[in-house]
Amino acid sequence: MATDWLIRNAELVNEGHRFQADLRIHAGHIEAIGGDLTARHGEAVIDAGGMWLLPGMIDDHVHFREPGLSHKADTAHETRACAAGGITSYMDMPNTKPPTLDRATLEAKYAHAADNAVVNYAYHLGMRNNDLAAVRQVDPLTTPAVKVFMGASTGNMLVDDAATLEAIFRECPVPIITHCEDTPMIEAALEEAHRRYGEDIPAREHPRIRSREACLKSTTLAVALARRHGARLHVPHVSTADELALFEPGPMAGKQITAETCVHYLQFDEGDYDRLGFRIKCNPAIKSSTDREALIAALADGRIDILATDHAPHLLEEKAQPYDAAPSGLPLVQFALQIGLQRVAEGKLSLERLVEVSCHAPAQRFDVKRRGYLREGYAADLVLVDPRRPYTVTRAGVLSKCGWSPLEGQRFDASIASTFVNGERVWDGSHIDPRVRGQRLEFAR
Repeated sequence: MATDWLIRNAELVNEGHRFQADLRIHAGHIEAIGGDLTARHGEAVIDAGGMWLLPGMIDDHVHFREPGLSHKADTAHETRACAAGGITSYMDMPNTKPPTLDRATLEAKYAHAADNAVVNYAYHLGMRNNDLAAVRQVDPLTTPAVKVFMGASTGNMLVDDAATLEAIFRECPVPIITHCEDTPMIEAALEEAHRRYGEDIPAREHPRIRSREACLKSTTLAVALARRHGARLHVPHVSTADELALFEPGPMAGKQITAETCVHYLQFDEGDYDRLGFRIKCNPAIKSSTDREALIAALADGRIDILATDHAPHLLEEKAQPYDAAPSGLPLVQFALQIGLQRVAEGKLSLERLVEVSCHAPAQRFDVKRRGYLREGYAADLVLVDPRRPYTVTRAGVLSKCGWSPLEGQRFDASIASTFVNGERVWDGSHIDPRVRGQRLEFAR
């Protein structure tokens, strides 16, 4: 199946620059970048005139639901959705059934991905209260990060014991990813919502139950722990303007503490709850339009370092349940890059910065080897974007196993024309090549 490719006349976007060039793929890697490269015998040639050639997006934050929850999502379906959306590598979270808390479970996930994933893969390790032996056994060469749920969310993985948190931040040899929401504040707000609405709590109450105050309190604690112990902290799914003051603007290089937001916080605001209901229920909650604009500005100025998805599918019938039973999470990977590109089209984010936060920065933060950039010798994980061909999201076009998207009917100005994983074209703009297999990510530590 191996094919060599020559992509001609594209506008390459890489490391803060945009420039016209050709790019040659040979043996799964970028062999050459230059002007007027001559096609070789047997080489497949793509005329990419008018298109943008980007590194493939690296999504450091997904929930692919395997093992244990594969009725709503699985590696095969979700990685095909990734490929159609220009995501060439993912890092999966540990709150599965069973949770990923030890090396054996971690390796079982890697083995399953080797057989099923059409894009590249890695798996975060989880922690629980009073499980300090696990943090001391973390292998930095197999684990991109350790996930700590400092607030209760999907899965029973809350870590709220003060001594355990101190030990994790003191001893963890890899970056720590925290889910930051204060559980006692959420429980008190939920109790009050039940007093007001009974069991029929409306979706628009979600950002008041999982409030900005709950986010800020927990994020402040995580940042304080990281500073006290010198830990490498990465705060995902930042959802409020209030939290932004905790992070430093500017280039990510040299930062001990980094921040991430997710594409749904750039797309939706609390005005969408009445229209979409629990389909956009997620943790942390989507909040105000003011928060949305502040998050986009923080992506632009470097206060937020990484853009991810927190892709977390559920079935529509699950989402149709009352507030307490309706699970939190959205299917997002297939249209994540297009959400970012739409902010570029609106003039709120530069294309160069979008590539920085969705491709370069995840590779840098988690020490991913030889991916995330358009560089000779690097893996040929690439995405061709056609900014002239609009795309409208339809339910029939959704590749995630859950079979729906909160973006149905949304028109994007750009489309994903091709996606390459390790030099193989896995998405041609309309079809997935199911024969392609991703590779296990390696870490330069």
